[in-house]
Amino acid sequence: MIKYTFKRILVGILTLFILASITFFMMKAIPGNPFSQDNKVLTPDAYAVLEAKYGLDKPIFEQYVVYMNNVVTGDFGESISKKGQFVGDIVLKRAPVTAKLGAVAFVIALVVGIALGIVSALTKKRWVNGLITAFATIGVSVPSFLLAILAMIVFGVILGWVPLVGLKSPIYYVLPSIALALNPISMITRLTRSSLRDVMNKDYIILARSKGTSEIWVIIKHGLKNAILPVVTYCGPMFAMLVTGSFVIESLFSIPGIGAEFTSSVINRDYPLIMGLTIFLGALVIIMNILSDVASAVIDPRIKLGK
Repeated sequence: MIKYTFKRILVGILTLFILASITFFMMKAIPGNPFSQDNKVLTPDAYAVLEAKYGLDKPIFEQYVVYMNNVVTGDFGESISKKGQFVGDIVLKRAPVTAKLGAVAFVIALVVGIALGIVSALTKKRWVNGLITAFATIGVSVPSFLLAILAMIVFGVILGWVPLVGLKSPIYYVLPSIALALNPISMITRLTRSSLRDVMNKDYIILARSKGTSEIWVIIKHGLKNAILPVVTYCGPMFAMLVTGSFVIESLFSIPGIGAEFTSSVINRDYPLIMGLTIFLGALVIIMNILSDVASAVIDPRIKLGK
C-alpha cells in the first residue's frame, strides 16, 4: 500500500503540474491583460511600470519558467487586483471559510444520504421508496443554485426562518450547506440503496439471520459494513466537489470564501490569484481522491491496489 500511495502521489504531482501549465498558457492566450481596462486612465509610462512589476513585459515562456520556479519555493506572487496582498495569504484567509461550509455540507450529505439509502433499500412500502427515488432524481437533475434560490425565497424571504447573507453563526449555515449537499445526498442515496439491496441477498446475511442475530445488528454489522464501500469511494471526490463547486452558492449567499474570490479573480484577470487558487483546488481534488482510494482498500482488504 505504501508503494501504491507513493506512486499515486507522484502521479498527482505530475497532474497538478500539467493543470498549472495549461491554466497559465490559457490565461495568456486570452487577448488583453489585467490593466487593459485602465488603458484610458494610465499613461504609457505607468502602464509599462505595472507590466514590469508583475513580469508581464517578458516573453510568455520566460514568465512561465519564472512563475514555476517561484511556486516550487512556495511563492505564488502578489495579487494584481488586491494591492499589497499576497496570493498565499489570500488563500489561507479564504480557504477555512469554504472548508468549513464544505465540511458541514459533507456531514449532512453523508448522514442524510446513507439514512435515505437504507430506508429505500429495506422498506416494503412502495410510496416511501417512490418518494425517496423522486427526491434523489430531483437532487441529481436540478442544479443546486436553482434549489438554493428557491430555498432562499421560501425559507428566507417569505417565511423568514433563516438569514441569507454571510456565515455569522451556525444558523447561517443551514441554507447554503443544504443547497450544497443536495446533489451529493442524491448520489449517496442511490449508491447506498443499490449496494445494500445487493448485499442483503448474500448468503452470509441469511446465515446471520439464521443464528438469531437481531435485524438491526444484521443491517449494521453485516449489511451496511459491506455495502458502504461505493459510498467511501465517492466521499473523496464528493468533498473536493463540495469545496470546489461552491462558487455559485458562495456568491448567492455572499460568503467570503474561495469561490467568491476565484470568481472575482477571473473577472479582474488577476493572473497570480487565478493560478494560486487553481493550484490549491487542484491539489485538494488530487489529495481527496488518493485518500478515498486508500480508505477503500483499508475497509475492504479484498481490493488489490496497483503494484
